[in-house]
Amino acid sequence: MISHGKELKVFAGNSNPALANGICQSLSKELGKSEAKRFADGECSISVYEPVRGSDVFIVQSTCKPVNDNLMELLVMIDAMKRASAGRITAVIPYFGYARQDRKAKSRDPISAKLVANLITKAGADRVLTMDLHAAQIQGFFDIPVDNMMGAHLFANYFISRFGKGNDDVMVVSPDVGSVARVRTFAHKLEMNMAIVDKRREKANQSEVMNIIGNVEGKTIILLDDMVDTAGSLCGAAKALVEIGGAKEIYACASHGVLSGPAIDRINDSYIKELTLLDTIPYPEDKPACDKIRYLSVAPVFAEAIERIYEEVSISSLFD
Repeated sequence: MISHGKELKVFAGNSNPALANGICQSLSKELGKSEAKRFADGECSISVYEPVRGSDVFIVQSTCKPVNDNLMELLVMIDAMKRASAGRITAVIPYFGYARQDRKAKSRDPISAKLVANLITKAGADRVLTMDLHAAQIQGFFDIPVDNMMGAHLFANYFISRFGKGNDDVMVVSPDVGSVARVRTFAHKLEMNMAIVDKRREKANQSEVMNIIGNVEGKTIILLDDMVDTAGSLCGAAKALVEIGGAKEIYACASHGVLSGPAIDRINDSYIKELTLLDTIPYPEDKPACDKIRYLSVAPVFAEAIERIYEEVSISSLFD
């Protein structure tokens, strides 16, 4: 029995309209009629052009660049739906910004991920649907249900179709020690061996590769990470794998393509043959095209999760 919302409605902010449309196509529904715009001084203004009273409302909005504008847009849209008497409001956040600020790294640091969680909750969201949080414990920052789906199975299906399962000539590699658990699960899905690139980070967005744990000589490598920001870590790991480890060729994949600063130039100049990303974040409009980058769509995954949430059916199978 459906206990919340007499009708399912999907709305979207300006951060990733293509993904929102893809989700609606998978659901065979029209995207809700709304508009997010800016006043002359930069203030966010939301207009909703259809009734939502009693509806089960899903708002699709990645908090990617411009992070603060997109976050504020999400908060104001949640508030608009709450004041319009929506039955339940789910914030669908394919990419959750501020996730890397999940702890105090030094004295007097804020824990911004917790602050953002508080803002979303106080704005009126009843639950959050996201993918590949940078730190899984962020789910505990919320006082509402959080469904954190994993994108690794999309990459697994892609690389299995390309290299097959259990290919001894292919290895899965973690670009740092922090990603070992994620990469181990991914390697198990592909039935392949894994290795680790051990590095020491000197300061934010810069890293120094130290050594490689595992024999990658002559192997085709699949590097798995949760996000690519400036691409320094990923490209540095690829360089070490080829120049130090003697790897044959490098493929890389990551859930979130932030692609800030010199990321595109670094990827073009790197040993990476192909970088596969999920479309949780659209390709930056201010960046030149990169032939090495390809995208896999997460729209069907989010559409299935949305449908299950609406029908009050378990979505635990989507976490694997």
